[in-house]
Amino acid sequence: MDHEPHEPHEHLQFREEVYRIQGAAFEVNRVLGTVFLEAAYQESLGLEFKARGIPFQAQPTLKLHYKGTALRTVYVPDFICFQSVLIELKAASGLAAEHRSQIINYLRASGLRVGLLVNFGGAGRAQIERIVH
Repeated sequence: MDHEPHEPHEHLQFREEVYRIQGAAFEVNRVLGTVFLEAAYQESLGLEFKARGIPFQAQPTLKLHYKGTALRTVYVPDFICFQSVLIELKAASGLAAEHRSQIINYLRASGLRVGLLVNFGGAGRAQIERIVH
């Protein structure tokens, strides 16, 4: 698991997109604080993305395959923005290894390389980790 990309061009390629997504997340955190459930943050972030002109899909279904056969099991991340950055939200006291594993699995299933793990539940400002797979 990498928190930073190995290839500099990738960081540059998504820098503006990630910056805009982070700005929207920090605004939601500023308005709502840290006391709500994940669903409230997800709905609010969708509204903030729309207000900021950030293209997104909310809760897209990611199909899994095994040896060419589609499985009934699917993954559902919170957002995919700009058709290139996967967003997974949490409202926990802190981020844990299983949260990072979850977003890596989502990245594998989606074929995307960059994800943001956003935690609204900690003290103070939202915690955002950039995950590259």
